[in-house]
Amino acid sequence: MKLLFLKLIKFYQDYISPLLPKSCRYYPTCSTYTATAIKKYGIIKGSWLGLKRILRCHPFHPGGYDPVD
Repeated sequence: MKLLFLKLIKFYQDYISPLLPKSCRYYPTCSTYTATAIKKYGIIKGSWLGLKRILRCHPFHPGGYDPVD
């Protein structure tokens, strides 16, 4: 299951993300952050951390460097 999620993220990074305008407020990007979190914590906690990161990505948040804890 973990491998499936990571492959879906890789598919997004390779084929969908290049078609979208560059607008990421964070480093590393949200998809890289989520993949790292899934590798480190597993599907449930890693996906939760990735979702929280995506929800913080809006014009009223400064963004910046935000590694997986």
